[in-house]
Amino acid sequence: MEYAALAIILFISIGLHEFAHAKVADMAGDMTPRSQGRVTLNLTKHFEITGVIMIVVSTLSGFGIGWGKPVMVNPGRMKNPRWDHFASVIAGPMTNVTLALLFAIAYRIIAIASPYAFNIHFIYALFVYGVFINIVLALFNLIPLGPLDGHWLLGLLLPAQNRQRWFEFNRSQGTILLLVLIVGGQMMSRAGNPGPIEYLIGVPAEALFKYLTGSPF
Repeated sequence: MEYAALAIILFISIGLHEFAHAKVADMAGDMTPRSQGRVTLNLTKHFEITGVIMIVVSTLSGFGIGWGKPVMVNPGRMKNPRWDHFASVIAGPMTNVTLALLFAIAYRIIAIASPYAFNIHFIYALFVYGVFINIVLALFNLIPLGPLDGHWLLGLLLPAQNRQRWFEFNRSQGTILLLVLIVGGQMMSRAGNPGPIEYLIGVPAEALFKYLTGSPF
């Protein structure tokens, strides 16, 4: 039942993350996401088969990870191309932050009003993962490398003369560097040493989880 809870939270959290990108871009005047059927709360529209398979396989292995279908946008069609694009990008991580807060509030209410509900392992896992996974997704996507949201956010804050070079770097070296951090971190973890991703995400995620819920992860 724990795996089922993890899969449900990943599906909701990743799906709403992608929907937020599409919705904000659409509100800014870019009809690209709408033309591709992405401005919808039918969350199945925000996934691609490879990402879904990864969610299922990795969840069964004990640690869920996966990804949604990237939302294509055209900043040139937005009312204010630079800052509307920034808003559409940051909408994804902010959605995960909002979900983490909502699950944390619900967690605290249940812990006070009906603590015995947490004796049901599925319910307990659903709310714990609801907080923790959304914190992790927000922090991970803010890493300014590769295809992650963070590289767009940092790039859009740079002066115009440096912005394009930053985006070009991330289309090549940035993506490779991100993969090295992830794979290298996994190898280090298996050897009993915390990897860079664990320091960047795991440690602050556990601290934020405890702060929001009042309980250790």
